[in-house]
Amino acid sequence: FVGLADADTIFALSSGHGRCGVAVVRVSGPASATALRRMVGLTHRLPPPRTALLRSITDPCSKEVLDRGLVLWFPAPHSFTGEDSVEFHIHGGPAVTTAVLQALGSVPGMRPAEAGEFTRRAFQAGKLDLTEVEGLGDLIHAETEAQRRQALRQMSGELGRLYQDWSHKLKRCLAHVEAFIDFSEDELIEDGVLERVDRSVCDLQAEVKQHLKDERRGERLRCGVQVVIAGATNAGKSSLLNTLCQRPAAIVSPIAGTTRDVVETALDIGGFPVLLSDTAGLRDSSDLVEQEGVRRARERVHQADLTLLVVDSTRLPSDVQQAADFLSDHLRTVLPSLKQPETGIILWTDLLPEAQTQKLQQELRRVSGLPAVCLISCQTNEGLKDFLTVLQSSVKTLCGDPLCGAPTLTQARHRAHLQQCAAALAQYQRYRDADLALAAEGVRLALTSLGRITGRVGAEEILDIIFKDFCIGK
Repeated sequence: FVGLADADTIFALSSGHGRCGVAVVRVSGPASATALRRMVGLTHRLPPPRTALLRSITDPCSKEVLDRGLVLWFPAPHSFTGEDSVEFHIHGGPAVTTAVLQALGSVPGMRPAEAGEFTRRAFQAGKLDLTEVEGLGDLIHAETEAQRRQALRQMSGELGRLYQDWSHKLKRCLAHVEAFIDFSEDELIEDGVLERVDRSVCDLQAEVKQHLKDERRGERLRCGVQVVIAGATNAGKSSLLNTLCQRPAAIVSPIAGTTRDVVETALDIGGFPVLLSDTAGLRDSSDLVEQEGVRRARERVHQADLTLLVVDSTRLPSDVQQAADFLSDHLRTVLPSLKQPETGIILWTDLLPEAQTQKLQQELRRVSGLPAVCLISCQTNEGLKDFLTVLQSSVKTLCGDPLCGAPTLTQARHRAHLQQCAAALAQYQRYRDADLALAAEGVRLALTSLGRITGRVGAEEILDIIFKDFCIGK
């Protein structure tokens, strides 16, 4: 990385584009103090750190007053980036922000910031590790309450601290193994060192494996739960999509096979993000376009976290006691390759007599082995509230509570590096008795994998532990 002292001074609008009451322009770098002096007409002393002052903001070249707003001075290292930084809180009209940005560009040594450059400098200065950077990005893009909670927890460093704790244990293990390899013949290493390393590696391997057994809850919460509406043609799938969206997102027609492609919409279900997909009716067809739609529908069902099987109530047997067997057979027939246990059955009951609907509901409550069955009226929305309660409960189970328990994985790259870490720890155990150098390499690879998650790992830290824990070279 380029040293922060040698870096350019950058500036950008940090509060987003568009009209707003207040806009924030951020400056970071060694020329920040110069920019502050020239933009607000200071000649000597800088403002007190982290204190908002109302000042006239002027063009350094023409001396024209551009706006009157607040200025804040953040001297290094106590700033977001770890560098000298300035913030101008100005009125949010496009003309004002454009004028201030152009004026900053006229100050020598200043240039517009690239995308993410402020956060990158914060990482380079050690203000944030990579997991905190990712948490910050997720917080900015969070659209639901649960996403906000998970992102805020990660941005606070909880996930990074877990990985840093594991890294610290691995550094100690590696230091002890390498010290044993280099100095055990000189009897400078105390007894039982390798046995303690064995226990630490075994315990850590178990922790990593347990951490990986999260059923992708954090990733689902970050990206959205994939909920797919599936079923035979003319079962009411598009009607269900429109009912949940509260708008005509999909075409509804009595003609079978109207939906040919996947229709997607994003929803907030009880604070959890859901990507809801309506799919083509599942049936055999000679139409090439419909065949492709069915293929895509089955592919989407295979990828789904939760499948909603919609059934036309007119296809149910007249005897309500046979309805459960019919639904079980229908589930296997329409979705033969369904592997996910998370499945729900939706029944449209508009064409059923009320007495038959009540009997059906009572009968299905006594049946075990069926997924959750919800009876809904498309015309009156009767049963919709109960269905949404069941759907919210299923989505919450798939995502988990972001505030409870250990922090969960939120990125696919975290999972890949942790799997590499677990494999490297297995290498240590595999070569422990045969070749201690290869075993040590396994620990080193595991440490590198963890370091790639947080962005922090170095050989000097290993040496520090060696010389701290052992009296070598006394």
